[in-house]
Amino acid sequence: MEQPSIKRRPSRPVRVGRVTIGGGAPVSVQGMAKTYTADAEATAAQVQSLAAAGAELVRLAVPNRQDTAALRRIVPQSPVPIVADVHFNPDRALEAIDAGAAKIRLNPGNISDDRQVRRIIAAAAGAGVAIRVGVNEGSVVDRTDRARHAAESARPLDELMVAKLGEYVEVFRQERFENLVLSAKSHDAFTTIAACREIARRWNYPIHLGVTHSGTPTTGAIRSAAALGALLSEGIGDTIRVSYAGDPLREVSAALELLYSLRLRARVGAELIACPTCGRARMDVVRLAEEVHAALADLDAPITVAVMGCVVNGPGEAANADVAICAGEGKAVLYRKGKPIGTVDGPEIVAAVVAEARRVAANGG
Repeated sequence: MEQPSIKRRPSRPVRVGRVTIGGGAPVSVQGMAKTYTADAEATAAQVQSLAAAGAELVRLAVPNRQDTAALRRIVPQSPVPIVADVHFNPDRALEAIDAGAAKIRLNPGNISDDRQVRRIIAAAAGAGVAIRVGVNEGSVVDRTDRARHAAESARPLDELMVAKLGEYVEVFRQERFENLVLSAKSHDAFTTIAACREIARRWNYPIHLGVTHSGTPTTGAIRSAAALGALLSEGIGDTIRVSYAGDPLREVSAALELLYSLRLRARVGAELIACPTCGRARMDVVRLAEEVHAALADLDAPITVAVMGCVVNGPGEAANADVAICAGEGKAVLYRKGKPIGTVDGPEIVAAVVAEARRVAANGG
């Protein structure tokens, strides 16, 4: 039976290197390197790692001329399109375009001079480079004019972000530049949802989804799932980045899991199911699940593996999994395709599950 799917919001297609954003293309996953871009060797290595983890585009910070100069060495080595993250200095955008970036991110909150924006648009148009206009709540309020600051601070942030975005979009419209992606981000999931809903209502440009400065992995993953999950489930969003303080590879993994969970992407690799544990558990299920997950990280077959800790939910989950264990006191029952195939002693459980999962994968899942 065909699985139900989310009806996506129609948007115009934007080409970023070999990746299409919008226009009905699959929702793409972005990552961002956390190295100093001027260190071309370290940055190129992290780009490679992010791409291997599943990132289809990688963004790099380019605050200095040394950073844009390093792009000339990084771009040719990258297996995915490179996006240059530009703030304050329009020259960095021009240098990044010249160095081979496939996309530029501009922030209306810190590059507001129309003449400079039009220079960037002309260069991007000539080079076939896409532009994302990305407004953040932290940079949207004008702090240089006291009266304007007071007026803007009194408005809801989502309205203010969309209004700033609208001013910028008008410049792009006047220049007839359509290779454009829009985004509005806050650390607050509710504000992000409200802003992106309004963007989706007003324009048909593709939308980049994310929650900015969302905190540690604990808070960041939850805030991102709340905002991005809500929007994606409504069909809003064409490319996403999960971001928080910490390992950028974990950000990519979280973004992929979100898309898998919403059936916006076919799962690649093993899907691990594990019980949350309670007083019925007689074995360290958490350790077992983590060890099984790590041992199957390289598996590319879409199979389900369940690690369960008692007989209440264990048999039911085992019936729906390709491979499963139902753990008890010092031993566990091993299942294949819902049928028990043997009992395994505690120290041998991980090896037995991994071996059986690989056997099932090799036979076509």
